[in-house]
Amino acid sequence: MSIDPVALREACYEALKVVRDPEIPVNVVDLGLIYGLEVSPEGDVTVEMTLTSMGCPVQDMIQADAELACMKVEGVKKVVVEFVWSPPWSLEKMTDDGKKQMRMFGFSV
Repeated sequence: MSIDPVALREACYEALKVVRDPEIPVNVVDLGLIYGLEVSPEGDVTVEMTLTSMGCPVQDMIQADAELACMKVEGVKKVVVEFVWSPPWSLEKMTDDGKKQMRMFGFSV
């Protein structure tokens, strides 16, 4: 079976929309926490992401949730989630949908 890395990449982005920081009611994609997502022709996925703060106490949980979400995508063989801290996350990285969701929950963005 041949793998379409572009389609797999898009499917992984969609799958990551179920991953949330438990303190913020928005998924990691719309929060702008996903900085990169690469897919090899073999189905290996590397997710480069950040968190809203460097000392986030739920980093391990978010990492496990992101790995699990991508592993559920058909064709994915392996997932590695790498955390990066540069550039630092800011509200400007959020999608319009993410900002809308935050406003619905009473946050000022």
